[in-house]
Amino acid sequence: MELARFLHGSSDARTGGQTLTHGRAYEAFGTVFFGGRRGPVFRRLAALSGARPGDRALDVGCGTGYLTRCVAHAVGPTGTVLGVDPSPDVLAHARRRAARHPHCTFTDGIAEELPGPDDAYDVVVSSLMVHHLPEGVRARAAAEMFRVLRPGGRLLLADFRPPAGPLARHLVGAVAGPVMQHNPVHQLHPLVREAGFTSLTSGDLHPWIHYVHATKPE
Repeated sequence: MELARFLHGSSDARTGGQTLTHGRAYEAFGTVFFGGRRGPVFRRLAALSGARPGDRALDVGCGTGYLTRCVAHAVGPTGTVLGVDPSPDVLAHARRRAARHPHCTFTDGIAEELPGPDDAYDVVVSSLMVHHLPEGVRARAAAEMFRVLRPGGRLLLADFRPPAGPLARHLVGAVAGPVMQHNPVHQLHPLVREAGFTSLTSGDLHPWIHYVHATKPE
């Protein structure tokens, strides 16, 4: 279970959730975990978010900033993307990796108290973050994403999808712990809908991702 503790990090006193540590090692693990498909999967997530040149984007629970950098490419130098995470270690790693992208910045913060005023962003994205949050604060996090999006803004929420087969699911549990083994990704859709979003669509990306895309009503 050492790997499970590595994947889920340490307890965050502000939320009761988990904070990732060891940014460099986590980045390396992600490359292996996706079997060489991490780049295509996260570039696809950035495209599915609807991020366009000139957009203002926010990545919630950005971790090492992999998706943040993909979104930075989508919004281009005329746009901006801000990654928010509570872990100093992974933020330091994210800043190093994004040093050549001045429109891609990072700040300390939590999903339940996002930086910025109402209607501040055109796009909000989040990947592999929701399962780190205690169930009791997930609705607050979704409400914050709704708050900071402008009317007509787009949300892309993605999380780990456990394998369907019982043997593969058991293996995931043995390696990564019960959080990953039983991650209820089917709850993402109602979580987003109950926050007030509309025009919901969802899908899966091989090998591990389930996503929901939605819009804040005009």
